[in-house]
Parts: sequence; C-alpha cells; structure tokens
Amino acid sequence: MQNIQQTPAQAAISDWIDAHFDEQVAFLQGVVQIPTDTPPGNNAPHAEAVAQMVERFGWHAEQHPVPRAAVEAYGMQSITNLIVRRPYGNGGGPTIALNAHGDVVPPGEGWTHAPYGGEVVDGFIYGRATAVSKGDFATYIFAVRALEAAGIALHGAVELHFTYDEEFGGLLGPGWLLEQNLTQPDLVIAAGFSYHIVTAHNACLQLEVTVHGKSGHGAMPETGVDALQAATRILNALYGDLPRLRQIKSGIAGIDCPTMLVGRIDGGTNTNVVPGKVVMKLDRRMIPEEDPVLVEAQVRALIEGAVAGVDGIRVDIRRLLLSHALRPLAGAAPLVASLQKNARLVLGEAISAQGTPLYADARLYGERGIPAVLYGAGPRTVPESNAKKADERLALADLRSATKVVALTLLDLLAAQ
Repeated sequence: MQNIQQTPAQAAISDWIDAHFDEQVAFLQGVVQIPTDTPPGNNAPHAEAVAQMVERFGWHAEQHPVPRAAVEAYGMQSITNLIVRRPYGNGGGPTIALNAHGDVVPPGEGWTHAPYGGEVVDGFIYGRATAVSKGDFATYIFAVRALEAAGIALHGAVELHFTYDEEFGGLLGPGWLLEQNLTQPDLVIAAGFSYHIVTAHNACLQLEVTVHGKSGHGAMPETGVDALQAATRILNALYGDLPRLRQIKSGIAGIDCPTMLVGRIDGGTNTNVVPGKVVMKLDRRMIPEEDPVLVEAQVRALIEGAVAGVDGIRVDIRRLLLSHALRPLAGAAPLVASLQKNARLVLGEAISAQGTPLYADARLYGERGIPAVLYGAGPRTVPESNAKKADERLALADLRSATKVVALTLLDLLAAQ
C-alpha cells in the first residue's frame, strides 16, 4: 500500500494476502488449467473441481446442477453452479454476493503461451479467462480468506457465486440461482476486467436470421432463387442503419452509442449451386436508455423490409438472446464509495465509477432490484489484458491489488460496529 496510514485490521488483511500470494497464484493456475470452452459448454467438471479446491480451506461449496433438459435446450452440455456461504455473527448485517463465471470462449488461434497452461512469465499469468473471469475466482476466494483470517468481529454474510453460462447470457447461471430462490443477497460485486468500477452496462439483442430461397444448378441459375442475394439486401439494410445509431448517445460515462454487426454467416452447399439457404447471426448492443422491445421490433422490421416483395424468398427470425442493461441503483452507493476509498488506499490513486459497452451477468441481480457493480482483477483498460483473444493475461500485481481492495471493502461493510 502507498504509505497511507492503515488500521490494524486493514494491515492484518493486507499482510495475509501478501503472505499467501504464491498460494493464490497456484490456485488460479489450477482454475485456469481445466478447460471450459463454451460452446460446447461441458462445464460441470470444472465446478466439481472448484468445489474440491475450496474444501481444502474448510469450506463447503453447494453444487446446484441445472437440469440436463434445460441445459441442452440452451445449447450447452452441462452446468453446475456453486454457492459458498460464509455467515458471520448472530444475525443482522448485509449479505454480499461475489459472482464470477467459469465458462469461457474457445481459445482460437495465435497463442504464444498455452491457452490452458497458466504460465507465469515476467509478472503475468497467461491463459484463457485469467482476466475474464477465472481470475476473480482467486480474487474473491482469497479476499474472503484474508477477511476471516484477520479475526475481526463481523456481522452479515458473504456468498461466493461461481456460475457457468455467462457466454450464453447467464440465464442458467445467476438467473437460475435467483429464479430457484437459492440466494437473495443485499449487494453484489461481480467479476470486473479493469481498474474501473462498473455501475452500468449495455443491453444486448442477438438474432438468428435464416433466408430461405431455392437451390438450383450453377449452369442454370434461373432455376433457383438465390438466398445469398437476398441476404446481401439484408446486410446492406443493417449496415446502412449504422450512421443513425452513431447519432444516439448515452448519458452514462463509459458508454457511447448503440452498435450492430453480423458476426457469422453460413450458407450454400457447393461452389456450383445457387445458395438455397443463408443463416446470419447478428448482435445489436443497446445503450441503457434504449427500450429493448422497441429496438427488437425495429431490427425485425428492417430485416423484413429489406426483402419484402422479393419473389421466392422467405425469412425466419429467431431471438437467441435478449440481455437487459445494468442500470445504476441508489443502493449501490455505499458499495461504490467503499471500493473507491480502498482502491485509493491500495493503488494510491482514484478510480472511477462508470458504464461499459459490454454486457454481463450483473444485470440479472439488478433486474431483481439488488444493487450490483462490477469490480475485480484487471488492468487499467480492458484491451491490455487481451481478454477473449490470444495470449489473454493478468498482471500478478493487479490480482494482488484487487484482492486487497475487495477484502477491505468487505471489512467496511461487514465489520461489527
């Protein structure tokens, strides 16, 4: 810490984290070394392994498997969510949930370090999800261990929520835990990815657009109805709407304007065949001020209007995801203030509370009126970590600092008065 006077309790927590930091890094390596690529999303084995890991600390991790039928209908293979409950005192005080997700996007190409190696090189740990968000499995677990090791009288509870479907929208992760009434925290800190405290984030609409035409021989294209030509009309309409979207501005710092892109296109059967079907998947990010119902209606009308009157063409539109925005809630103010105070103590500088154009599981708590923010281990800016790209990495100094900030914030909120 930056030569700022600490209380004995703060010093005890900070010293414990320093003394156990090698153990924390080794723990994170173990969490990273078990793949959880989503898709395909066979993530229950990782949850089972983490449950065994925390048993070494004398903790019990409740394992909550999501029914297989629901998981497979969702497009994944297995999900087991974990809750570790740590109650303190004889009642009273808030329950604070710490949530991080263990599912990850597949590694892709271009790595110079093994994506599931957890290698430590020059002060960084490398591997998929070191930054987003297996790193915060280690942040949160060791923050709570440090708090408990300090031997301070506490009132309230901490719950660790480790969930496994954020890449698919979180509905069978935190959404499922809340729907099943397995948890009802008073405050939530969800996994972060930079120095900033995130108090708001964008909404997200994802659609699958299937354009049906009719296959035909390439030598006689007039015998078919070209679905790709029709899909091109839709693409032109979607991308032609971008200048309008850029004029819509959010009033929340850190969030600019809505975005839209087509991230995947599949179609056709062979080089010499008129494409009879084309499937596109699009992503429309909505700023918190937008109405998701209205936006979806607008996008559907744009798609349908682009091919209206085109003979032989039929379009099916299927919603893949509708993720709502996280909006700032007044009840989060004490949590934000404590995080900022302790970040200044640990980092020696002020950190901002702002929005992000990303979307995350925190919104699922916010939708139920539970104040939630995002904060955890990460660099000053998201791109520095290569999050979700090749050679994703986390600076060990940032892991240490975030662990201290979270532990000291828990102390502020739970210490007996």
